[in-house]
Amino acid sequence: MCGIVGYIGDKNAYEIVINGLRRLEYRGYDSSGIALYNSELNVCKTKGKVEKLVKKAKKNISLEANIGIGHTRWATHGEPNNVNAHPLISNNGSLVIVHNGIIENYATIKNELIDKGYNFKSETDTEVLVNLIEYVQETENVKLGKAVQLALSQVVGAYAIAVFDKKKPDEIVVARLGSPLAIGIGESEMFIGSDVTPFLDFTRKVIYLDEGQVGVLRNHKETKFYEISNDSIISPNIETLELELSEIEKGGFDHFMLKEIHEQPKAIIDTLRGRLKLNKGIIKLSGIDNNLNKFTSANKITIIGCGTSWHAGLVGEYIFEKISRIPVEVEYASEFRYRDPIINPNDIVIAISQSGETADTLAAMKLAKEKGAFVFGICNVVGSSITRESNSGTYTHAGPEIGVASTKAFTTQITVLYLMALKIGKAKGIISNNVFNKYLAELNLIPEKIEKSLSFNNKIEEIADQIKDSTNCLYLGRGFNFPVALEGALKLKEISYIHAEGYPAAEMKHGPIALIDENMPTVVIATAKGHYEKVVSNIREIQSRKGKIIAIITEGDKDVKEIADYYIEIPETIESLTPLLTTIPLQLLSYHIAVKLGKNVDQPRNLAKSVTVE
Repeated sequence: MCGIVGYIGDKNAYEIVINGLRRLEYRGYDSSGIALYNSELNVCKTKGKVEKLVKKAKKNISLEANIGIGHTRWATHGEPNNVNAHPLISNNGSLVIVHNGIIENYATIKNELIDKGYNFKSETDTEVLVNLIEYVQETENVKLGKAVQLALSQVVGAYAIAVFDKKKPDEIVVARLGSPLAIGIGESEMFIGSDVTPFLDFTRKVIYLDEGQVGVLRNHKETKFYEISNDSIISPNIETLELELSEIEKGGFDHFMLKEIHEQPKAIIDTLRGRLKLNKGIIKLSGIDNNLNKFTSANKITIIGCGTSWHAGLVGEYIFEKISRIPVEVEYASEFRYRDPIINPNDIVIAISQSGETADTLAAMKLAKEKGAFVFGICNVVGSSITRESNSGTYTHAGPEIGVASTKAFTTQITVLYLMALKIGKAKGIISNNVFNKYLAELNLIPEKIEKSLSFNNKIEEIADQIKDSTNCLYLGRGFNFPVALEGALKLKEISYIHAEGYPAAEMKHGPIALIDENMPTVVIATAKGHYEKVVSNIREIQSRKGKIIAIITEGDKDVKEIADYYIEIPETIESLTPLLTTIPLQLLSYHIAVKLGKNVDQPRNLAKSVTVE
């Protein structure tokens, strides 16, 4: 979940690495560090964010260099401090490394190295790895690339690494297994990043290093790539990036999260483009088209994901079972692989991930494939691990999501699931042409209706000001909007650190109602379509106990408007599409509460965007 950056070439490595770390800080911000070489090795690292590193580096090290690596950390082994921060140096002071991932057998390797006279200063698994590489290099008398390859063959775990040797500072060795790594190809220069954002300014040519591969990146010399397992030389595929620099900048918004909330109409339009053909009355999804029989004959669909993606999967369960009449189970990917799930060869497993690198989801996918299931991936990042591991899949086209709390990924994931369910339901004959076309027409209007929902931003900010000092909050929804209640509660927890829980509205009286008093607000999703009278009854139960009520209602509603303390209106749509609208005010509410409390909205404590460790 850390971010790694590297550069070798003729430019100033410091500026490139530091700017790259700024762009990757969403991956972790417990500590950061940089290593540069120019006749001598200069390493600077610190607990805290990249800007703190910048101030420290300017005071303490030479910034002139043509080779450098950097790291921004989400701690796994050892608390965030200056010693555990990366880069880490080997015992002989020659090798320096940055690492994203976890070495699971580090304790065994560490004890073996201690027996051989090695000393360790940090609590990290990464220091064990760099010293293992040093040991192999010295005992086998091999070059760094070969030493890395041999050392990694002894390692169990996940990694993306960049390492160089100050005795031969004209190359950086990289490798990956389970953690992402992109390599930018410039004119007589090479770039390294956990994703492509660190080098968007300099090149559009990129290599996504595949699982179990090592690369030796050289300045003005031939770059070589090998398979770690058998030493065979490989010729990686060089792709051309289509991502624009403006997509990873704030564009005038105060925070990336606010920008990404407001990008949702465009993100959904991009997700629908070329797929929803309203004038022809068809949906075109090549990943489904090429495997339609598997979906129409499936006995069961299992959806796996983590966090917000799991919530999108829960919405998908309601959608699939209503529109395509296929039984659906939704599983936490982190639990799926450990409970010996029952999977049959004619089952479909849909894996959802914004980054396409979520370690728990990847592990669950591999288990499903081993058991013979057809695995379909839904993710946002081209070239990610989940896209390569899937039998088939589709992209959401949400565009880069930098804010750690996911927003547009959620709504575009639901959009893709909706398209899938419609296509399969029509192919199975579950829905008629008339109903199918009605769904298409209403889905096509969703971006416009989200724009209207966003226009209530100022009112939502006023509501946030009234409830920002609450210490607990309850979110209630029914049917399609129960998962939205879960997602709304998650957003509030993630960025404001206020305890919040989501529940089915009918379950309130089976326990949570004991918490309700005049100090605890309850957010209730009470749209006109979907168990409306039952939800109104639940609201009256809260009102009778003096609870504060914030209601999400359909435009024109009168009953709830009269009994709620605060209300936020959304445009009317069919029940199964309401989650795409009801989630918008909940995102904005969480955002404004966090801002008013002075929290770091884009980089909430203890979290990271891409969870590449279990």
